[in-house]
Amino acid sequence: MPPEVFGTCDQEFSKVEKVFRKSFLDGWEREGASISIYHKGKLVVDLYGGYADKHSRIPWTKDTKTVVFSASKAVGALIAAMLVDRGYIKYEDKISKFWPEFAQNGKSEITFGWIMSHKAGLAVFDEHVTIEDAKCPKRMAAIIERTMPNWMPGTKSGYHAFSYGWLLDQICRRVDPKGRSVEHFIREEINEKYDVDFVLGLAPDADMEISRISLPDVKYQVKEIIYDPRVLLVIGILNLRRKRSLAYRIVRNHSWLRVKKNLCTFNNPEVLRVDQIACSGISTARDLGKIFALMLSEKLIKKEILDKFKRPEIVNGFDVVVGVPISKGYGFMYEKHPKKSGRWLYGHPGFGGTTVMVDPEDELVIAYVSNGLKTGMGEITRTYRLLRNAALDCV
Repeated sequence: MPPEVFGTCDQEFSKVEKVFRKSFLDGWEREGASISIYHKGKLVVDLYGGYADKHSRIPWTKDTKTVVFSASKAVGALIAAMLVDRGYIKYEDKISKFWPEFAQNGKSEITFGWIMSHKAGLAVFDEHVTIEDAKCPKRMAAIIERTMPNWMPGTKSGYHAFSYGWLLDQICRRVDPKGRSVEHFIREEINEKYDVDFVLGLAPDADMEISRISLPDVKYQVKEIIYDPRVLLVIGILNLRRKRSLAYRIVRNHSWLRVKKNLCTFNNPEVLRVDQIACSGISTARDLGKIFALMLSEKLIKKEILDKFKRPEIVNGFDVVVGVPISKGYGFMYEKHPKKSGRWLYGHPGFGGTTVMVDPEDELVIAYVSNGLKTGMGEITRTYRLLRNAALDCV
């Protein structure tokens, strides 16, 4: 018997509820999941179902949180925008203006904008990053300072899968007048001010419902491939990397951050205690979506900056890390609007399918999270894509 689905859904978005329920009935949701949608600032869909831990039969509840992987980067992009909005830094500013030691080894021309659009050439650092390094901002600063760019900065774009988080954190500490980390900034400027619960860096005494992550087996992967052969591309990127390639080096650079086959270190509380905005945010779909509903309401940044986000800086540009064209900019990833020509959605997909996306014209925020990881990511994830399309049909 498939798990039950609970929560609320406004009548005009009933199509989303039908799609969500069907994903459990058809076995596409193996574990637990949640979908939250905000329209013009109002929470119109808040549904959840399945298990936070299937093997222990722990149900997914309204307050179950999960690791949102790279969907965390969308929050990072917003923090960057808030720093710009407040006049602490400009996208065109060189990082060495605020951090002179950063200029070492060919990094003097790198701008904040290049970091946010993955053009800085710092996709992987020269030194191996241990979990002890990651917990120490001074160590991370020194590692970054000693690193040489992977390519001539500004000439190419390549996904800064993990370095994005450490770079943004160091910049935030230097340009924020209070010297706050990204985690501290989120806690004070978003969580506490607007009653949001987005966790970055799990406290040792934390008492919260966090789901257990599970990986898809071969049978499920085959099912995904049959439905959408583009999943093969994701499998290739994840498993067929050439040694010495940037993608291979990125994965090997911090072995404590791994999701592969039967290994998922993101179930380890010690890993989740590292505040890394590139990959380890912990949230409900409801809270993740609320952050961007607040953004669209101009409570976090002004319209002038919001308008910048409507189109990507890089349209279908070849990504030298991932090896495929990707549209991106300002720290966000972009999807072409599937229903309306010439329009874009922006946000960020996360590993395994978790995604947050914003439709700025229709003032729609879609936040989908799941602990039963899929092989596909973003719109290649069947469960997310069908929910997104249903939501867009309702406005």
